[in-house]
Amino acid sequence: MNKVCFLDRDGVLIHEECYLSDPQKVRLINGVTQTINNLHKHGYLVIVITNQAGVARGYYPEESISRIHNRIDQLLERDGAFIDAYYYCPHHPNGVVEQYAITCNCRKPATGMVEQAIVDFDIDLENSFVVGDKVTDVKTATNAGCKTGVLVRTGHGEEQIKDNDTKGITIKADVNEAVEWFLKTHK
Repeated sequence: MNKVCFLDRDGVLIHEECYLSDPQKVRLINGVTQTINNLHKHGYLVIVITNQAGVARGYYPEESISRIHNRIDQLLERDGAFIDAYYYCPHHPNGVVEQYAITCNCRKPATGMVEQAIVDFDIDLENSFVVGDKVTDVKTATNAGCKTGVLVRTGHGEEQIKDNDTKGITIKADVNEAVEWFLKTHK
């Protein structure tokens, strides 16, 4: 079975851009390529799970998501890093694009993206973890049965910490610190 680090995309892997649809605006979080390489070195798959409500809201077409992911791959490749898989949810119950304006089982904190990854990668959830910039990311970890979820201060993290009860949630500065902490404390 495979151990996985599930990463949220916007605000964790890349800098937050409100409803990002332009690949040229993709900027990796500093140090993330080394962190991804370190995860692979320690035997973890790196899988992105991301809510992309901009599709349901009509801000950009679903096809733009793959262009963003391709750009991330290009930037990571420069330092020999790679993402093992991307999963995204284009839905939102309050969307304006009818086919995506639904309540689904993939929108975090629901576990549909993780469940699909389990099917695709034979994942050991008890030794896997989630890093995200929203409390819903941490709840996804809990709901899916992952070892832990870590909330980072980048992206929406600071706002989430201020606006939510984060008692009992592990909080780190960024994805690099979150992964370093996890690897040291969960051997």
